[in-house]
Amino acid sequence: MPLPPPTATRQPLHRRQITLDGYRREDGLWDIEGRLVDTKAYAFENAWRGTLTPGMALHDMSLRLTLDETYTIRDVAVCHDATPFPECPAILLNFRKLIGERIAKGWNQKVRDMLGGIEGCTHLVEMLGPIGTVAFQTIAHDRYRDRSGEGGPPQPPKGKRPPILDTCHALASDSTVVQRFYPEFYTGKPNQP
Repeated sequence: MPLPPPTATRQPLHRRQITLDGYRREDGLWDIEGRLVDTKAYAFENAWRGTLTPGMALHDMSLRLTLDETYTIRDVAVCHDATPFPECPAILLNFRKLIGERIAKGWNQKVRDMLGGIEGCTHLVEMLGPIGTVAFQTIAHDRYRDRSGEGGPPQPPKGKRPPILDTCHALASDSTVVQRFYPEFYTGKPNQP
């Protein structure tokens, strides 16, 4: 169901597009790529780039994390194709600090601690949070996808509590979703319809 129509006439001003993609590589690793593009619907002056016309990127930034099956970062690639300041690209090498880190509980805080403020790029740091989610969606679904034909969520090794449990309302340990797909970890009432 879409949003309800706006209650007033509006004028477009700013658009941020974030694209996140996950890939399985032939070498057994996974690449998670993100791209952030900011544009304005009007022309404006930039002290270094001159006039930016409507639709011209103020920010165009990309980041790739290469991960193994433990969500450990094996490589990082970062680029800035458009920035508002000439100093922006100078910080990109700092993102290589992520190599060897693991996407797990506390990931967002770890990223802020390592690359927040003057140690990083605000836009790339913001993108790393959702990249962590896409990493889980890519790797877990690739490794543990339900092959029964039921279209269920990822299935970790038998007997291991799925880390996805209790991460949202639908996956609460007492939900009907958990009862159906993870019955050994279901904590609700028996025989719930």
